[in-house]
Amino acid sequence: MDLNPYITFARDQLHVTFKDIQLLVTAFTHRSYLNEHRKSASEHNERLEFLGDAVLELVVTEYLYLNHGEPEGILTNWRSSLVRTESIGAAAERCGFADLLRLSRGEKQGSERARAQILANSFEAVIGALYLDQGWEAAKTFITENILSTFEEILATGSWMDPKSHLQETAQAAEGVTPVYKVLSEDGPDHDKIFTVGVYVGDKLRGKGTGSSKQAGQQKAAEAALAWYKNQTKV
Repeated sequence: MDLNPYITFARDQLHVTFKDIQLLVTAFTHRSYLNEHRKSASEHNERLEFLGDAVLELVVTEYLYLNHGEPEGILTNWRSSLVRTESIGAAAERCGFADLLRLSRGEKQGSERARAQILANSFEAVIGALYLDQGWEAAKTFITENILSTFEEILATGSWMDPKSHLQETAQAAEGVTPVYKVLSEDGPDHDKIFTVGVYVGDKLRGKGTGSSKQAGQQKAAEAALAWYKNQTKV
């Protein structure tokens, strides 16, 4: 296989020269790829992801502890917002991970949600590979540049808050009313239901969301309502 794209990625995005470039290739190898390439690939990225997840959490935890004096509960919420799938998936997208992923043909045609999860997992796997090949400081630098660099924006936008809590603050500030959630529909068999939930502020529907539980639907509805309020501020 052509290793040049991975060598270039290591140089341009990770600012290192890997001693074992195969570690980095493995970090981009999804489990599904092995099913179609049994002769040319023997390891997927899940073990590296396991390691990288721990390194990521420790780097973020250390940063928050050393630089912010807030109570444990707030620090935990901040950490969760920094390491959640959406945050690290977006970082992977910015760094150009998508072009290097090794996926089966079926996974390449997967949903946007599945793709975001694969990107997030590969981001953690790359951290694991970087830690093994280059050490703690290299992994910490990569995390600082691509994850911790977004922290001020997270604080400014309030996106670290639980969407329902954030919406409650936003709606009360804007309209003096507490949001109310209502199930609009339930679809599918009992063991695999999909709930569509609406969130109302006063008598106005401000957002809808779907999920595999009422709680998940409420969270998505809150996110949609927050997006609506954000758009109003731009008008």
